[in-house]
Amino acid sequence: MAKKKYKATTDSRHTQLVAPNSLNRNFVADKPNQSWVADITYIYTKEGWLYLSTIMDLYSRRIVGWSMKNRITPDLVIEALNMAIKQRKPGRDLLLHSDRGSQYASYCYQVLLGKRGILCSMSRKGNCWDNAVMESFYRTLKVELIYQRKYETRIEAQRDIFEYI
Repeated sequence: MAKKKYKATTDSRHTQLVAPNSLNRNFVADKPNQSWVADITYIYTKEGWLYLSTIMDLYSRRIVGWSMKNRITPDLVIEALNMAIKQRKPGRDLLLHSDRGSQYASYCYQVLLGKRGILCSMSRKGNCWDNAVMESFYRTLKVELIYQRKYETRIEAQRDIFEYI
């Protein structure tokens, strides 16, 4: 088996505020739009890295928002969140859990959460088990799709991932 390329996506060395872990590994939701989880992963292409931000509803285990870009910026996670909000129109009692990366702690992302009345939850530092559902989704995506291909361009990878989601 070929060795897979690795790229760190979580930069928790920032000065922004970090939310408490309110999800606390409770990966079961009783209704839609009660609890969402979010994360970022990366896909190697010959053109360079492609970053994928996704949001999953824990009730249905469906991806309700996503964004793909060649840079890992707050806009990446904001676009995924805006898509999820537009598609699902959640109430003000939604809990959204992510890691404590700088994109999720950014001012603009936090303002968007506040305007929508969404409660922010963040994993403990360096604890991938706190967001195990998203980690599992990314593992499945990579095994079933990404590792089966060698992408020449980001556009090619985006098309495949869009169809998969």
